[in-house]
Amino acid sequence: MALVPLLALAVFVAGCGGGGGAAGGNTGAPPSSQPAPQPESQPESQPEPLPEIAVDPYWRNASIYFLLPDRFNNGDTANDLAYTRQADGAPLRGYLGGDLRGVINKLNEGYFSALGIDAIWMSPVVENIHGYMEASGRTYAYHGYWPKDWTALDANFGSEADLKELIDTAHGQGIRVLLDVIANHTGPETAQDPLWPPEWVRTAPVCDWSGFTGNVTCTLTDHLPDIRTESDDAVELPPFLQEKWRQEGRLDQETAELDTFFARTAHPRAPRYYLLKWLTDWVREYGVDGFRVDTAKHVEPEFWAELKLEAGEALSQWKQQNPDKKIDDKPFFMLGEVYGFGVDNFWNSDGRQFDFGDRKVDFYQYGFDSLINMGFVHQTEQPPADLFQQYADDLVAGSLKGAGVLNYISSHDDLESFDRDRSRTFESATKLVLAPGAVQIYYGDEIGRLLTDATAIYDAQLRSPMNWQYLANPDVQQLLAHWQKLLQFRRGHPSVGAGAHRVHQSTPLVFSRTLGDDMVLVALDNPVGEKLIPVFGIFAEGSAVRDAYSGNTATVENGAITLDTEYELVLLEASE
Repeated sequence: MALVPLLALAVFVAGCGGGGGAAGGNTGAPPSSQPAPQPESQPESQPEPLPEIAVDPYWRNASIYFLLPDRFNNGDTANDLAYTRQADGAPLRGYLGGDLRGVINKLNEGYFSALGIDAIWMSPVVENIHGYMEASGRTYAYHGYWPKDWTALDANFGSEADLKELIDTAHGQGIRVLLDVIANHTGPETAQDPLWPPEWVRTAPVCDWSGFTGNVTCTLTDHLPDIRTESDDAVELPPFLQEKWRQEGRLDQETAELDTFFARTAHPRAPRYYLLKWLTDWVREYGVDGFRVDTAKHVEPEFWAELKLEAGEALSQWKQQNPDKKIDDKPFFMLGEVYGFGVDNFWNSDGRQFDFGDRKVDFYQYGFDSLINMGFVHQTEQPPADLFQQYADDLVAGSLKGAGVLNYISSHDDLESFDRDRSRTFESATKLVLAPGAVQIYYGDEIGRLLTDATAIYDAQLRSPMNWQYLANPDVQQLLAHWQKLLQFRRGHPSVGAGAHRVHQSTPLVFSRTLGDDMVLVALDNPVGEKLIPVFGIFAEGSAVRDAYSGNTATVENGAITLDTEYELVLLEASE
């Protein structure tokens, strides 16, 4: 059966780089602020204009908290080491005990609500390999990017009952839950984990990043077997997986469900369609609100379109069956990691398209509502006025008009993260949260968790345990309060991330964001104490306004307001 794109376009194909990597990190040439060299090619005819897109402003403004369950919070010490795993990993490369119960506990404490979070994205929680790799020091699959069984939740993180409780608790607070999904590769072969059959995976060649083929029909590394997602050939379940299910007492149930799925969809029993079924089962069973897709450009983009359609149907079905547990009727959301994609033609980006050298792909036409913006960490050195204008020009009126992008200052696999030593924490928060586009908060951004560790190598440095003990420090409390005020302001006003940007004054900087009836005014670098701020017609004469940062209110008189606060930042909204 031929793959079908979400929207009928000329032939487009997928990407390069990677998010799973040797230890759950990116692979391939790293992005930089300079364009990557391109192979010579024949002149192309003028391409047809791309179809317009209009992503929901909610997602273009969303604040998404990204965490690794193993590193965030340990809520149940009984599951610290499951299967045959041992506490003998290299520094920051073994399991440290964090789990879903730890996330639930923080939800119950109100931590995410107080922070102003719209959605929680967790790294993969499906069952990973039980063994370890030695290539970069003894490394277990604590990060979740080495899958073994897509139908089971990894016992190190808890149970499916825990996942259900986590999602229901988050939904009760208006917070959505995104799961990180993998369809590019299995986990590596180890002494405890067999290699998947050759009809399921390839073990060579290793990707050389040349063109589409050199990114897709190849292995990210020499130890990550690449799933044959391009194949339409029917395959049987791997013998080891059948035996595993038999020992767990669920072989008959799993095979019966597969029979029902393939009968309903008429898909061939090709590897990618098994994955399609297994991934969307989590949505159908628990009401998962969206996926963050790992290594998106290393899989044929048509598969992601099919995944989006099936996941959308699954979520719609769940909401019909669970009307008291849903937040609203928003459709399924899909966020993609296209390694090297970014705003303003960053690296190999060409507007909305990613250029592989021999082919360009617009991933927004293959099911993605948003793509991770890997350019932000390189562009954040600019002054706020320049940074915000650059993003407004591209996202509001430029080549990415109407598209969703997710900005970040740090992540689990970007060693070029901004302010890794956390010496510019307040500046980082202000630039990230007030920039146009959606926001990724990587766990610990909000309390200054360090992204350096002399004992760890490579991307493990970025994955230290959450530094909850820092909250005893008054300076860290002030930093957390700064993030809370900014993110609560953003959560209350979709115009912050998705609205039109207009500069009214350059020194000190005053700008507005407007989206329909939602209008805000932001002023930076004001004097501490009493300050006079013109409102430039954003708020009517005589109207009451509130500074969301200090909590003070004022009345517009003669086109301005007077505030007396101890802060340099002012976030103005209409007063309730």
